[in-house]
Amino acid sequence: MEQSESPERTTVTTLDHVGLKRRCRIVGVRATGALRKRVLAMGMLPGVEVEILRSAPLGDPIEYRVKGYCLSLRRAEARLIEVVPEEG
Repeated sequence: MEQSESPERTTVTTLDHVGLKRRCRIVGVRATGALRKRVLAMGMLPGVEVEILRSAPLGDPIEYRVKGYCLSLRRAEARLIEVVPEEG
């Protein structure tokens, strides 16, 4: 089996670490229980693209665009969503 000469580099981080005006793709949701159910119901599913729009004056919550609508999450909630930032 041949391996690609330049393997695709993916750096997994959490949603709270992605900078403003950046885009990323969800790869996992570590939340459990009712929070996991709520986050998934809001469209935060693996494979979905998320755009970070803006942050409140004190940095919490942060507003995201997911599937065409805006959603605000606390940093503690965003910390439970694993993403891969998009280049560019």
